[in-house]
Amino acid sequence: MTRPERSSVPLFVDVDTGIDDSLALLYLLASPEAEILTIASTGGNVPVAQVAANNLAWLDLCGRTDIEVTVGSPTPLRIPLRTTEDTHGPQGIGYAELPHSSRGPSDRSSARAWVEIARERPGSVTGLVTGPLTNLALALRLEPELPHLLKRLVVMGGVFNHPGNTTPTCEWNIFVDPEAAQEVFAAFSVVPADRRPLICPLDVTETIEMRPEHLRLLAQAAGSEPAELITEQDPPGTRSRTSNPIVRHLSDAVRFYLEFHRDHGQGFLAHMHDPFAAALALNPGLAVTRPATVDVELEGTLTRGTTVADWTGMWGRGPNADIAVGTDPAAFFDHLIERVGGFAARARFASPETR
Repeated sequence: MTRPERSSVPLFVDVDTGIDDSLALLYLLASPEAEILTIASTGGNVPVAQVAANNLAWLDLCGRTDIEVTVGSPTPLRIPLRTTEDTHGPQGIGYAELPHSSRGPSDRSSARAWVEIARERPGSVTGLVTGPLTNLALALRLEPELPHLLKRLVVMGGVFNHPGNTTPTCEWNIFVDPEAAQEVFAAFSVVPADRRPLICPLDVTETIEMRPEHLRLLAQAAGSEPAELITEQDPPGTRSRTSNPIVRHLSDAVRFYLEFHRDHGQGFLAHMHDPFAAALALNPGLAVTRPATVDVELEGTLTRGTTVADWTGMWGRGPNADIAVGTDPAAFFDHLIERVGGFAARARFASPETR
């Protein structure tokens, strides 16, 4: 597994937080090279106001109240918002009950933040989107030069040679706002090969299987007690008793995700799509990639929202994305546990009653 560079990586983070988005945020907060410039909130797993509340709460818990949180559009570009509380829980963070933040989000919209930050630091910012692409599509309408202003774009979304997780052929983030995804992929067709968007699809992220043993090791790395022992035989909704607040809230969130996957016949595991995409934003060398021309089906009765990749140039259009096609999941989890566990061990918290 290629180790990430330690030089600073300025990041614009756009999320629909979400259980796996939550771990992605913790991973980035734990990464010394990640310079988080702002966190944009997109409706997806839960409505946008709840996403923003989740983002603020995680930042408060981790002592990073210096990071801005913005709010994006409450709806996709052309269709009503569909959310997935059955997958992520009523607040989007499973069984976790994070203290409500006393802070509010920024006055500027997420789309405006995309544009202003890219203009302030042209050629240096990596955009990371782990939810629907609505905010970025709106930002492109404000500033068509955005693909040239960003250093790179990393997107968790899509599925190519693998079953979908929302329809037989469709991945959730693209399904929520396929028009936005189509606009983004088209807009970024103009960038040179070394700045093509990096797409992290289900083909790879469904190999990133978090299991109870990973949570035990993470708690151990954080020096948290007692040992975090989650089993499939535990009553549904069992809450963590481990001492470290970050580990405890994360475990409560992930337990919901484990139960969801089990109840849908996938095993007592949790696909951690977004933390892997976050890791790729810092170090693209974590994945094997292939260039392709990507577009989104908008009209199909059975296939609306499907991402289609032309791997061989049949459309006569140049590649507009690099698609992750392989990685080393075991090495990734070793890296994740070391980072997040160490960060949780070092974190300083407010009084126990509030955390």
